[in-house]
Amino acid sequence: MKILNPFRVGLLAGLGVLVAIAIGTMIGQLSTILTYVGAALFLALGLDPLVSLLERRGMRRWLSVIIVLAVVLGAMVGILFVIVPVIVTQASALVEQITAYSGSVSYTGFLDDLQRLVGDGIDVKDLNDQILTYLQRNVGTIGGNVLAIGFAITGGVFGVIIVLILTIYFTASLDSLKAGLYQLVPATKRARFADLAEQISTSVGRYVMGQFALALCNGILSLVYLSIIGAQLPVVFAFLAFVFSLVPLVGTLSGSVVIVLAQIVLLPNSPGTWIAAAIYYLIYMQVEAYLLSPIIMRRAVKVPGAIVVIAALTGGTLLGVLGALIAIPVAASILLIFRQVVIPRQNDL
Repeated sequence: MKILNPFRVGLLAGLGVLVAIAIGTMIGQLSTILTYVGAALFLALGLDPLVSLLERRGMRRWLSVIIVLAVVLGAMVGILFVIVPVIVTQASALVEQITAYSGSVSYTGFLDDLQRLVGDGIDVKDLNDQILTYLQRNVGTIGGNVLAIGFAITGGVFGVIIVLILTIYFTASLDSLKAGLYQLVPATKRARFADLAEQISTSVGRYVMGQFALALCNGILSLVYLSIIGAQLPVVFAFLAFVFSLVPLVGTLSGSVVIVLAQIVLLPNSPGTWIAAAIYYLIYMQVEAYLLSPIIMRRAVKVPGAIVVIAALTGGTLLGVLGALIAIPVAASILLIFRQVVIPRQNDL
């Protein structure tokens, strides 16, 4: 192949590379906003089955949206008003216990007790001096890190508010967004594209509701059981069990490990309590894996187990918690496209 004007070709190729780099840079800078939009759209698809259910009962779309949003927001506010005071009360009690313990023993005596506990392999007093020296030398850096953590928490609260606002907007205008998207597809393929898009959105919505139901079940059962066995801070750890269970595949396991380890730390002289908690979570994970999850997720997504693991790991690596949340419905959507588009087309060749 003879190139008539190599300089022009090289110049256009270089400009293409620069444009690609610029686009990649802009996408990287907009990653936070794109994450907010993705999370809000994901939640809106999760609320859409409830809205559709009310529509099938004869309600108008706008009224269904208002009712669903009012119920969800009311439940969130109610949970916050119920849980936050209990968390504050239990955390204050924990601080008082720590303060009382620290006031009942001298710091030097505590170091001596710790030295006898760990043996002669570690010089506890020398380690304590090194820690104090490090803190004195890096007090400025530590203060800056604390300030950075404060800004991060503020940014997280701001992000939650943005996601909430976007979720309300997407839920209210989901039909119009879908209609606008369908208009971008050629008329000859529009019906087929709309059918696939509706199947995907329904699958994602059912998955979100199913995962939320599993998390709610774990949270409620954890609260009841931890209260019965006399565990420390049952409301706090039940809420942690709920939050961890929102993450598929590894969420329940991670939350269970955190809760059991916390009970070991808080109740070192009550092995029966944290042993009972460990046994309970071992049994619950089996029940969730083989009974609750198949029943709740049977109609939501149909993804082989190996693909579930790969998708969750890939999504978590690329986008963190959000990626782990959306990985399974994205994998189900890709499989749906392969089954209904790619494979039939290959069979016709």
